[in-house]
Amino acid sequence: MDIFSVFTMAGGLALFLYGMHVMGDGLSKVSGGRLEKILERLTSSTTRGVLLGAAVTAVIQSSSATTVMVVGFVNSGIMTLQRAVGIIMGANIGTTITSWILSLSGLEGDSFLIRMMKPSSFSPILALVGVCLLLFSRREKRKDVGTILIGFAVLMTGMETMSGAVKPLAGVPEFTRLFLLFENPVLGMTAGALLTAVIQSSSASVGILQALCASGAVTFGAALPIIMGQNIGTCVTALISAIGAKKNAKRTAFVHLYFNLLGTIVFMSVFYAVNARIQFGFLDTAANAAGIAAVHTIFNILATLLWLPFHELLVKLAMFTVRDKKQEAGRSERMLEGLRILDDRFLENPALAMAQCRKVCAQMAEMTVETLDTAITQLRDFSEEAADQVMEWETLVDQYEDRLGTYLVRVAGNEMQTKDSHTLSVLLHSIGDLERITDHAVSITRAAREIHEKKLAFSEAAVQELGVFSQAVKEVVQISMEAMKTENIDLAQNVEPLEEVIDDIGDEVKSRHVERLRSGKCTIELGFILSDLTTSYKRIADHCSNIAVCLIQANENAFGRHAYLHSLKEADNHQFRARFQKYKERYALPEEWA
Repeated sequence: MDIFSVFTMAGGLALFLYGMHVMGDGLSKVSGGRLEKILERLTSSTTRGVLLGAAVTAVIQSSSATTVMVVGFVNSGIMTLQRAVGIIMGANIGTTITSWILSLSGLEGDSFLIRMMKPSSFSPILALVGVCLLLFSRREKRKDVGTILIGFAVLMTGMETMSGAVKPLAGVPEFTRLFLLFENPVLGMTAGALLTAVIQSSSASVGILQALCASGAVTFGAALPIIMGQNIGTCVTALISAIGAKKNAKRTAFVHLYFNLLGTIVFMSVFYAVNARIQFGFLDTAANAAGIAAVHTIFNILATLLWLPFHELLVKLAMFTVRDKKQEAGRSERMLEGLRILDDRFLENPALAMAQCRKVCAQMAEMTVETLDTAITQLRDFSEEAADQVMEWETLVDQYEDRLGTYLVRVAGNEMQTKDSHTLSVLLHSIGDLERITDHAVSITRAAREIHEKKLAFSEAAVQELGVFSQAVKEVVQISMEAMKTENIDLAQNVEPLEEVIDDIGDEVKSRHVERLRSGKCTIELGFILSDLTTSYKRIADHCSNIAVCLIQANENAFGRHAYLHSLKEADNHQFRARFQKYKERYALPEEWA
């Protein structure tokens, strides 16, 4: 084997790893976060978790990706440690699908069907179809399918290149002696673990071993310990992912480690104990790609069957390794628990990251509604406790804006589907408006405190008018928040007509106050407070309008805010006029209150 064969081997390895990466990314995009959501929701039993973990990993072709995802779920509080155990077991089974696909390169036969099943035959066809989809299709889903096909073709080409490069090694005594060393279980396991830890993919390291089998120098006696070590080495990715995470996330990574480590120890102990008695003959025969896939699959299925009834023991071992400290979390820390789901581990999967962002934004919207409702209640029934709560929630919403905004910017650095891109744009624009609404809630609370401390009182007419005004503002906030959370365009189109009505109510309330001031029914001091309240109410409605317009604009992607608002208020826009009239009648100020 000369230097050019080494270059060929290195090039084949590079193509293999790159093809696996491209194919995994394409599969993740096609899933659109749906598989991850299934993992998140449908893990009510450990057995079901095993099946789901195997299915999801078989689709995205990476047990490391599934395990890191689960670590993120546990760290975010979305999933319990107990439910994560089954998924981790299933992920180890699902990842064996890759080795079976790669074993197709070892098929032999002259029939048309068998020849077409060989990667060297169908990979060029897949590559051609993939390129056509990428170049000529306008739909994102089809482009993603094209990416998968090209990734698979590159992966298989790399596999074939590696296999071809190592075939001459069969006649190299040093290479043969190297694999004789790996028949020592400790050395073989160490080699497999180190290789997998470096490339952080058991599927890839098993594929490399399958390619080396083409040399004929790899016996099952050497391959078996290496495969066992590969299952241990794949735990490194989850352990690295858990660095700096919360205790349960670290425990999840240790469950993965203990499952593979203890499973390997039991399997190897039993296997070699039996081998000492009956001497398995196949250990001295040359391994092939299908045999490697079979060993990989059998081990992971047996390990799962062994530990499934004792999954609680794995949890206890992990909890013993990462122990709790007897320290109760402070109140502010408990209130920030909702931000835990913005986990950095999800950034590599934009669809999943956006799903978490939508949840956090929904929580932020609920806090905004509660903050405003509490603030408005203070106008008629002030209490220091409720006022403090408004201040506390406003600070919390500020923190949500900072964390969510930063996370959204990081998500935006990745490629994502058009729908997620639109959602990201809406959320980025909306969180600032949510934060500003809570600022106005604080202003309303300060006005309520001033009225309470100075023992001021509005006239009966002013109280009634503020009641109508407050109800209109509450409704516009509720509509805009619900439209944003559900991405409901029809609901969002109700916001601008109601915002126009709120502007008219504000002008009318000010006008009536001036009349009462002239007649001596109200004071200048109350007039200043009423003016501040009116301004806050109108600004809140403006921010709701911003959210609704952004949502509509992102959906239609055809005009700017000013163009949209202008089109709404044209004389022939009957839908807008009908909605405006409906809200005007609902929140009319009766003349007898004037």
